[in-house]
Amino acid sequence: MRPELFRLLDTGFPSYFVLLLSGFLFATALAVLWARRAGEDADVMVDLGLGMLIAGVIGSRLLHVLADGYFWDYVHLCTDPKAVVWPLEKAECVSDVYKGEWDPVAGVCHPGAADCFAWAKFWAGGLTYYGGFLGAGFAAVFLLRRDRFPFWRAADMAGFTIPLGLAFGRMGCLLGGCCFGAETRLPWAISFPPRSPASEAQFKAHALSTARAWSNPVHPTQIYESVMSLAIAAACLWIIHPRKRYDGHVFVWFVGLYAAGRFLVEILRRDDRGSAAGLSTSQLIGLGLLAGALVVHNMRKRKIAEEAAT
Repeated sequence: MRPELFRLLDTGFPSYFVLLLSGFLFATALAVLWARRAGEDADVMVDLGLGMLIAGVIGSRLLHVLADGYFWDYVHLCTDPKAVVWPLEKAECVSDVYKGEWDPVAGVCHPGAADCFAWAKFWAGGLTYYGGFLGAGFAAVFLLRRDRFPFWRAADMAGFTIPLGLAFGRMGCLLGGCCFGAETRLPWAISFPPRSPASEAQFKAHALSTARAWSNPVHPTQIYESVMSLAIAAACLWIIHPRKRYDGHVFVWFVGLYAAGRFLVEILRRDDRGSAAGLSTSQLIGLGLLAGALVVHNMRKRKIAEEAAT
């Protein structure tokens, strides 16, 4: 685990955000190469990448705030910091690192000061893939229509560039310690260091005597999803794309494959993600996207058949 990938001029750069940005840049570079090879305007892909990055971060952060189970923590951080409990011991709570306020009666730590903008500090962590996907998707629709670029052709390109970029982001999750899995004794299980999200979660669940201990071995769900994303990108690029039946076919396969794979990975995750009806937020959104992919597939296939008949 390495929350900060590097420091420059005494400023730390979070691993997750750096690798997420690297993934976006890599995906945009691939999109530019694809556009040139396809005889399309490559400048549109640059504008598209920047627009999707900004909209994706906004959407990702908003879904985290609203659906990951931290909404009231962010509200209380602004209105009543004493309603928020940090899983810290006394020495850590009052240290210069956290600057918290120790409650000797309850034996818990509270934030030392109000922070009404904690919800907006995306660089500190707390981004959701599906929120970014939806936000970037809305930006893509607007920008491609504005530039009169063939939407479904661009969507097919996204079908193999998005999962490649996502593979970078999940490695950032691994370094940041978020998105961890359930406890396991499998040979490839990993442990996270003291004060990591996994250690704190296991401490709250009484699986550890203190959050200052290494976590019990857990499933490396971040690696699972990274490998899954690479496999989806390879399948979309080398298997589905050469055999696609209509523009948008690759994208439909990407959405369906990712939604199904993510649904399974979510079963093994144990970080806070929000839930309803016994399913995580990501599982619910994934089911909706899977249904949407089927609808788009039928609509596009029907349109191609109608055009062929005329």
